Amino acid sequence: MFLSMNWIKDFVDLSGLDDLKLINQFSLSTAEVENEIQFKGADLSGVVVAEIKSVENHPESKKLHLLKVDIGEEALVDVVCGAPNVRVGMKTAFAKVGAKIGEIEIAPRPLAGFMSCGMCCSEKEIGISDDHAGIMEITDDVKNGTDLKEIYAIDDIIFEVDNKSLTNRPDLWSHYGIAREFAAIAQRPLKALSFDDLSAYDHLPKVDMKIEDPLCQRYSCLQFENISRSVSPVNMRIRLFYCGMRAINFLADMTNYLMLEMGQPMHAFDSRKVENIRIRRFEKEFEFTTLDETERHIDTDTLMICNGDEPVAIAGIMGGLDSEIVEDTHTLTLESATFDATSIRKSTVRLAHRTDASMRYEKSLDPELTVAAIARFVYLLKQYDSGVEVVSALTDDYAYHYPQVTLSFDKAYVDRYTGIPIDNDTIVNTLKRLGFGVENSGDEFTVTVPSWRATKDVTIKADIIEEITRIYGYDNFEIHTANAPLFPTRPEIVKKDEDNVKDILVKHFNLHELHSYVWNYADEFKELGIANEGVIKLKNATNPNIETIRKTMIPTQLCQIKSNLGYAPSYGIFEVGRVVTGMTDDNLCIEEKHLGITLYQKGGNVREQYFKMKAIVETLVDELKHQTVSFKKLSPSFDFEHPVNLNAVLVGDTQIGRIGLIHPSVLKKLDKRASVVFAELDMDRFAAIENASIRYEEPSKFPGIEIDLSFLTSRFAPIAKAIKNASCKLIKGVDVIDIYEAKENASIAVRLTFSDNTRTLTREEVTVVTDAIIADLEKDGILLKK
Repeated sequence: MFLSMNWIKDFVDLSGLDDLKLINQFSLSTAEVENEIQFKGADLSGVVVAEIKSVENHPESKKLHLLKVDIGEEALVDVVCGAPNVRVGMKTAFAKVGAKIGEIEIAPRPLAGFMSCGMCCSEKEIGISDDHAGIMEITDDVKNGTDLKEIYAIDDIIFEVDNKSLTNRPDLWSHYGIAREFAAIAQRPLKALSFDDLSAYDHLPKVDMKIEDPLCQRYSCLQFENISRSVSPVNMRIRLFYCGMRAINFLADMTNYLMLEMGQPMHAFDSRKVENIRIRRFEKEFEFTTLDETERHIDTDTLMICNGDEPVAIAGIMGGLDSEIVEDTHTLTLESATFDATSIRKSTVRLAHRTDASMRYEKSLDPELTVAAIARFVYLLKQYDSGVEVVSALTDDYAYHYPQVTLSFDKAYVDRYTGIPIDNDTIVNTLKRLGFGVENSGDEFTVTVPSWRATKDVTIKADIIEEITRIYGYDNFEIHTANAPLFPTRPEIVKKDEDNVKDILVKHFNLHELHSYVWNYADEFKELGIANEGVIKLKNATNPNIETIRKTMIPTQLCQIKSNLGYAPSYGIFEVGRVVTGMTDDNLCIEEKHLGITLYQKGGNVREQYFKMKAIVETLVDELKHQTVSFKKLSPSFDFEHPVNLNAVLVGDTQIGRIGLIHPSVLKKLDKRASVVFAELDMDRFAAIENASIRYEEPSKFPGIEIDLSFLTSRFAPIAKAIKNASCKLIKGVDVIDIYEAKENASIAVRLTFSDNTRTLTREEVTVVTDAIIADLEKDGILLKK
């Protein structure tokens, strides 16, 4: 939000103070100010009021005119001008020879065969609006040659406040609210706004208005006639432009001006088109055209302003095209209202349309502002259009009152929370300057929260401490060491395991860690042929590509690989992230933390990749839990998983995840020449695995015996089972030493290491064990290779 120091100074006298230091202090105490501060008008000089005395057409150009202008000097000045709106008697802004407009210095120069000694300027050229349709027309009664800066507030300091820092402060969405903060910081009095006395119109008939829906908290309106002005005063247009709004017409500009000044959005209806105001929702959906000439879909949850049963505006967001102010509008109905903040927020999301008004309504505006804003509007309207006539009494329906907030505390409470001695007078003065009501008896305080801070901001005593300390100045706090007991805390097992897993994957396996969002990327999934599966889908998502929360980590990583195919011929990625796998009986998300790992190799051996992934999983379990891993055939749950090469990862009888290959159809769309293997582990289940104690065994002093056995099979699982069935304590190690792959006579060679700590083993007792293993495998049709 852009803010004008000139506007702020209308309400608080800051003379003698450094504006930049005040802005910096505001940033420290109230809300974050963006880095760039604009010094409007600083690059403009030598622009004066000039009157056009004669206009001649250029003999060789249809667009150019030869002017003589009076700039308050003895001689008239010759100027060549191409503006379409020039005429004799018109007063305009004129840049004299030697004037500066930005980086341009005006000098006499020939133009289309004639000497031009200056320039007639548009409002855009001198930086006070975006109007470049013609040269500026000055209708005020001012003397020729008067410097433009003497009659208009062109010099100004504009600073921008980060909107996010104002979310909990609806009162700061206005210049008057910001001025209140500056007054408290500078310890200067805040000037009261000038209002019209609306009670003077109580004898007039009221507007036919009725609130028919509780989403409208308060609705106030007033009618006017005999409005003759159509163009806003120059200073009003300048302030609107500096604060990021364009001038439209006098009445529209007035509502925007009051919104920026007081923070209360208002809407002006043409009274000829609005007679019976009703605030309601509709039972059926329909299409509605707004002021921006866009047709919008209105559902049954959107609050509407209606003329009887005919909708004329979307409450709190934008008016309808059919009820807008037009050039011949001379009578208007002014609306000033507040609506349920949540309702407005949801409606803007559904409509995908956020306005300056809706942004303020979303922050829970103070309903007390509605009537005050109308009274201020009438006051200013009479200043600028003296013939205006109020033709109705104030019509006001106050349907919802926020509860008054009163907080009590003592001086000891303030001292305990701040840690510094702040005297009672400072506490009272600070709170009063911020608009709080304060009653003080000794060291006891009773504070009444003003309505503009009670809608969502100040609700507990700690909030009062914040108000005191931020104005006191955090940089004024004395730095000292705090005395407090410190106790060591043991990190949670899940967090500890997560950190250790990341260390192992990075340090031992050189994998790259990713950080992604929890969404399924619909467009990217479609390119890979992966279904956009998810338990949770956002309603009215602004971006349909990311509206579904993921159930698994792997598709996200496949998208990352697809976008990084040229990074390297071989690499691995991993991430510990969140997924939602289902819903509870209470309709809450079942959220889990998963570890996803994906290995990519262009043109690599998929078997080697698979066994590398298997080794990674086994290492994680062995290093962190000192347990062994087993694998079990698993049926696919997702369409990206290979229909055959997919296994569950088991520790004991607990499945902690799965490991497998990518489905061939997905791999073809990703990179048909690559090998891609994935594993996904449930980190909560991983953390729940019992950490087995490490057993230490003294190595044998006696020589061991190694026996190599080669079996005609392509599967290691039966061999491992037979070795386990042998139940021989003498077997100290089992290693796969060779794998022979072939369509026929495939084989796996294993090496069995035997030893005993008390004696030297004989070949005969070892042979008994190996014969039992061979016989066990022969039962399954697996023979020893001769």
